Amino acid sequence: MSRSISLHKHGINASRLALGCMGLGGGWNRNPVTAANVKEAHEAVDAALEAGINMFDHADIYTFGKAEQVFGEVLKERPELRDRIILQSKCGIVLAQAEGQSNRFDFSKDHILNSVDGILSRLGVGQLDVLLLHRPDPLMEPDEIAEAFGKLKQAGKVKRFGVSNMSAAQMRLIQASLDEPLVANQLELSLLKLDWLDSVVHVNQDAGKQVSYPEGTTEYCRLENVQIQAWSPLARGLFSGASLEGAASNVKDTAALVAKLAEEKGTSREAIVLAFLLRHPAGIQPVIGTVKPERIIASGKATDVELSREEWYLLYTTSRGRKMP
Repeated sequence: MSRSISLHKHGINASRLALGCMGLGGGWNRNPVTAANVKEAHEAVDAALEAGINMFDHADIYTFGKAEQVFGEVLKERPELRDRIILQSKCGIVLAQAEGQSNRFDFSKDHILNSVDGILSRLGVGQLDVLLLHRPDPLMEPDEIAEAFGKLKQAGKVKRFGVSNMSAAQMRLIQASLDEPLVANQLELSLLKLDWLDSVVHVNQDAGKQVSYPEGTTEYCRLENVQIQAWSPLARGLFSGASLEGAASNVKDTAALVAKLAEEKGTSREAIVLAFLLRHPAGIQPVIGTVKPERIIASGKATDVELSREEWYLLYTTSRGRKMP
């Protein structure tokens, strides 16, 4: 399944799948990075490249910055990799500094500029291919965002810009102040997280009142060539080997169906789960979150899987636990 994706239209030769790097760095703690952490990162990168994945997704907060730090060690030891890969990172979340405090969001110009400097320093590179704003900031000023993006572009620190977890309306608001298009929007989409599909089939129905996915977001991205990226596309492994103890009947039924289709098609369960997203005409780019080499390789098989319309709908209706309206 080699369908072109929207990033290609913006000069970014990214793979159909991306590797999310949140699992690198030794966990969400303040422990120093170890040689074992760096070795794990090397193995994840090698598995991704073997699977045909050349895009790596980071965020400044992942494992308190250690995810980018260990990836930077990989690039330091193997500088030739930089020309072979696409680097994406995110900023805008400010983690709580003390127990009892809450995370907050910050899209101010100074925060964006300082965050990118930190990202580049940890990765040990001079430029990001893509920078995403991580979550919507209610206090965001589009003109201030545009000023920050302009400075980063002019300084050669970032090639392209996008967002994460945003609605079509929020993207339009930001886009109105920008001189160039937003190129990506990263959203939670999976065979488990189905609001993005239910919002389509429940138009003009009472069931639509329970859908949280912002109406028109997928359509806006398709019309404006914004790459839809899916975070948590493997649904934490629920359909590909994770424990199903206490899971709802529709989840168990879906896991059984995924296993059946994988056996019939001679592929991995991860490939079936991801092929469900790849089959959608929006050209979704799954960002897989595992750093285990065997699961990365298994996920890479998704691009060779073709799901029929009947198989796709069977997966959808089984997971949603009810028939089409």
